[in-house]
Amino acid sequence: MPGKIIDENYYDFIVDNTLGNVDETDSTNDNITYLNEKHLLLHVYKDREELCDLGQNSYSRFPSLFTVNSTVSIEKSGIGQVQRNPFLALYGQGVMVGIIDTGIDYMHKAFLNADGTTRIKYIWDQTIEGGRIPENFTFGTEYTSVQIDQAIESDSPLDEVNTTDINGHGTAVASIIAGSRDMAANFTGVVPEAELVVVKVKRAKRNLYRIFCVPDDKLCFQESDIILAIRYIISKARILQRPVAICLAMGTSQGGHDGLGATSSYISYLAQASKVGIAVAAGNEGNRRRHFYAKVNNNYVEDIELNVGEADKEFAAEVWSYVPARCAIEIVAPTGETTKQVFPSISGCQKFNFIFNNSTVWVNNIIFEEETGDQLMLVRFQNATAGIWIFRVSNLENKPFSIHSWLPAENLISDETFFIKPNPYTTITSPGNARLPLTVTAYNPLNDSFYLESGRGYTRIGIIKPDVAAPGYEIPCAKVGGGYGSMTGTGAAAAHSTGILAMILEWADVKGNYTTITGNDMNRLLIRGAVRKENLTYPNQEWGYGQINVNSFFQNLGLF
Repeated sequence: MPGKIIDENYYDFIVDNTLGNVDETDSTNDNITYLNEKHLLLHVYKDREELCDLGQNSYSRFPSLFTVNSTVSIEKSGIGQVQRNPFLALYGQGVMVGIIDTGIDYMHKAFLNADGTTRIKYIWDQTIEGGRIPENFTFGTEYTSVQIDQAIESDSPLDEVNTTDINGHGTAVASIIAGSRDMAANFTGVVPEAELVVVKVKRAKRNLYRIFCVPDDKLCFQESDIILAIRYIISKARILQRPVAICLAMGTSQGGHDGLGATSSYISYLAQASKVGIAVAAGNEGNRRRHFYAKVNNNYVEDIELNVGEADKEFAAEVWSYVPARCAIEIVAPTGETTKQVFPSISGCQKFNFIFNNSTVWVNNIIFEEETGDQLMLVRFQNATAGIWIFRVSNLENKPFSIHSWLPAENLISDETFFIKPNPYTTITSPGNARLPLTVTAYNPLNDSFYLESGRGYTRIGIIKPDVAAPGYEIPCAKVGGGYGSMTGTGAAAAHSTGILAMILEWADVKGNYTTITGNDMNRLLIRGAVRKENLTYPNQEWGYGQINVNSFFQNLGLF
């Protein structure tokens, strides 16, 4: 019988453990999985999902759905200068790199030592049951470097270590950070001597797909599994007594874009821990017309016009307002049919069946979203009719107000679904909005231009994000099955920056120069050393504080 954490008949609810509202006896019968010091998962049986289960249970309890954040550079970030300096020569030796992604092609020579042995210390494949489960976890299979080496020597490697990367995103990210030198192919990762710990994240539960109206053919990952992956990597770093740099090349457009979610709060906490660096991709939503913003001063009513494409039958949209506004929302279909006004409540969920177009819409107008305290209007579509839909939002207080609205990220919808009057700012995906980790946007290293798809700041509550820009256009990477290709997007930029964090950790901890350094310390020093163009004002919503440059980092410390 599968554990409840992988059983599709159970919801996984994220609960704040510090509030003391969970029955401790649940931990004795597999109803609780601890995520970290603050949050836990409460597994609740539900044999049949209803969309209004989100309403009976608060929005913040449902894990968000994450997608991957990507589809020459070495010199652009000052890396080559540092590695050629005989007093620094930082290649990641003694540092652990954490990859949380779609898996890894462990047979690729990008992850092998010169003698053919693996540089991967551990792989936790959350998708495979029946093998050795990692200590203090309850699912998946863990493979060690010993097992991986045996598989590499075997005639049938997958019989020994049956983990793969069908997607290729994880392999690409890992190689950009820590790929071994291949002189014949003119390829190297940023830190080719670092060790790797890899987590292949399992696909999200189907009940989350249904709750958030995501088509079954899309690849999504569950927020709680990503939190567990982070905890796993941190635990391995402590056991091995290694400093660790973690790459999060995934993100979501769900939530308030304010850095207050469960993952955001966890990585902000870890960024204050010694010898832990975390780089987070800013996402690729800046130019996709999936964000709307309005500051409403007249009539206290705003129409949000949304073009829905033929291919997008089911999806969700979120509308957020700020305290003290108190808003009602009305949904108008392309046929002119309307839901009438849906007024705010604490837990209401209303279903509307449109007669003339066969669309079904669920509306949750949540007056007090638990994590933020702000109002969330969640609109979910099934069998959506193509055409122009209108979200008519009115402030019942008859005063000026501001609203944001976001559509799903990456490939969860087609480019044919978009806002008629989009706003490219406040488009950083979470957890890139977290306050303390290093949030990385992308630029083209070939001509120093900003990568237009990159998520842009600031956060909904005005925190300055992104922090820095890194190379993220056609970055060389390993391909599944052998050989090399290229990767574009902020996921590639975050990978590049993770390698830089690993370089700094080698200098600071392994070489004994600053053994108490924290992720936040590294981030602030990288911000100070960022390259800034004379014709721009910094920080700004595209580039943050400038282009990341590790050479300037060490120059600012007076090392050369």
